[in-house]
Amino acid sequence: MDKTKYKSTVTEAFNNAAATYDQLGVEFFTPMGRRLVERADPRPGQRVLDVGCGRGASLFVAAERVGPSGHVLGIDIAPAMVEEARRQAAALGARQVEVRVMDGEHPDFPPASFDVVTGSYSLIFLPDAPAALPRYAALLRPGGRIAFTSPVFTEDTFPFLPPVFTELIPERLLRNLPADWRPDALKRRFNSWLQDTGDLTRTMIDAGFEDVEIADEHIDLRAPDGETWVDWSHTQGMRLLWQHLPEYENRQLRHRLTTELDRLRGEGPLHLPTPVRFVSASIAD
Repeated sequence: MDKTKYKSTVTEAFNNAAATYDQLGVEFFTPMGRRLVERADPRPGQRVLDVGCGRGASLFVAAERVGPSGHVLGIDIAPAMVEEARRQAAALGARQVEVRVMDGEHPDFPPASFDVVTGSYSLIFLPDAPAALPRYAALLRPGGRIAFTSPVFTEDTFPFLPPVFTELIPERLLRNLPADWRPDALKRRFNSWLQDTGDLTRTMIDAGFEDVEIADEHIDLRAPDGETWVDWSHTQGMRLLWQHLPEYENRQLRHRLTTELDRLRGEGPLHLPTPVRFVSASIAD
């Protein structure tokens, strides 16, 4: 993998999506972020680092938990995301919130700077996440805790989307993705340490953590209708597929997804139970 190219692709995608990211009436990242913070359980007065903070789905929930005597620092590689989160912090008057542009693969902080580290669908996207985990262990104070989310990876479903999309998105279209984002490449990168709970536990222990907890839960992805979901999908990871599809296939896929999702929702809003893996661990007191 060309790490420089990979990071520039991610940065560009999320810079372009920042204005509308998680703002189109679809609920997923916000309830997932809230649940992640519940499991991380930061306490009043503690210091929290939120990696890949985006517009703040976990950031502001953590800020509520630590209160005005605590401090929550969000980092993101995309400057436009950081600016949106900074704007939101100012609007909320959340003085305990700080955001910075930073490459999450190499967090630049003194050792033992934080009580809690969180990463909602972010830590796993680092080019070599297992190698980065020890750096986060070093940033935690004794007894500190890390918590992050991941899709539940399996061999027979397309990662990062609810299982229903494995049948709705023709596999031939995925050949249009950049090589590092095609299903086979994703499986090599993610399934190799995230699919099997034993492999994941060993990775966390090797990184310096203990008391590893892994829990798979369903987050209810909600959208008013199929068209809203498709518009929303242009603001998150699936944006890369939309960008690389030829115009004709882009229109075809949009029509297919909108039609099928509206069929699934019937007369009400769309509900797609989406499996999410919550991973937490601590370092020794």
